[in-house]
Amino acid sequence: MPPRGGAGRPAEAERGSGQRLTPKSPRRPEPAIADGITGKELDRSVWTQLRTLSKENAEGVAQHLVMAGLLLDTDLEGAQAHAETAVRRAGRVPAAREALGLVAYRQGDWAKALAEFRTVRRLSGSSHLLPLMVDAERALGRPDRALELASTPEARTLARDEKVELAIVVSGIRRDQGQLDAAAAGLKLPELDPRRRKAWSARLFYAYAEALLALGDRAGAREWFGYAVDADEALETDAAERVDELDGVEQVDLLHVLDDHDDHDDHDDDEDGDETGARA
Repeated sequence: MPPRGGAGRPAEAERGSGQRLTPKSPRRPEPAIADGITGKELDRSVWTQLRTLSKENAEGVAQHLVMAGLLLDTDLEGAQAHAETAVRRAGRVPAAREALGLVAYRQGDWAKALAEFRTVRRLSGSSHLLPLMVDAERALGRPDRALELASTPEARTLARDEKVELAIVVSGIRRDQGQLDAAAAGLKLPELDPRRRKAWSARLFYAYAEALLALGDRAGAREWFGYAVDADEALETDAAERVDELDGVEQVDLLHVLDDHDDHDDHDDDEDGDETGARA
C-alpha cells in the first residue's frame, strides 16, 4: 500500500503533461498455444480452482497449464514460459503455482520449487506435494528439516500413492545418513509386492533394491531390481542396467563402437591413398 498524504504519487507536472512511468520490465509476449489445446483437458478439480477468474482468463490459464504439463518432460524452457504466464494471469490459483514449482523441481532449482510448493499448500490447504517438498529439502542439504517435514501430521493424510513416494524419499535420506537398516525397513510397505503393478511399483521396487544393495545384500538387490524391470513399463528407471551390472554383464555403447569403426576405416583409406600416390 503506498504511503498516505500523496507521497509516492506522480508529480503534478508529469500528470499534466501526460507522461507515464515506464515499467521496470516490459511484459514478455505469451508463449503460443499448440493447435488443438483447449484447456478442457485439465482435471475437473483444476477447473474448480479457475472459477475465481473471468471466463476468458480461465480458459487462457487452462491452456497454458495444459501446455506446461505437456512440455514438462521434453522442453523445460517452454514449460517454464507457460507456467510463468499462468502465474502472471492467476497468481492465487494453486494449480498455476504448482505448475511453476514442478518446472523448478525438474530444473533442480530446489529453493524455488520449495517456495512454490509452500505457496500451493497455503492457498489450497492440501499437502499432496509433501513428498516433493521433503525431497527438495534433502537436495538443499537439510536432511533433518526434511525428516521433520516428513513426520508432520499432514503426512498421515496423504493418499496411498503419495505415501509411497514419501517413503521412497525418506529411505533415500536414511541411506544418505548411513542408517541403512532404517532405509530398508521404511520401504516394507503393503505396496512392496511384486505381484502388484501400480504407477509407483517400479520406483518402490528400485528403491528397495538400492537399500538392500547398500546393506550388502547383492542377491536381494538383484531380485528386486528384476521386479523393477518387470514393473517399469514407462522406463522411468535404469533397473535393467542395474541387473546387468550385478550379473557382471559389460555394457557396450554400440554407437561409440560404430564411430570408432568408421574412424578406423577412414584411417585405412588414407593410408591406401598415400601408398598409391607414392607408387605413382
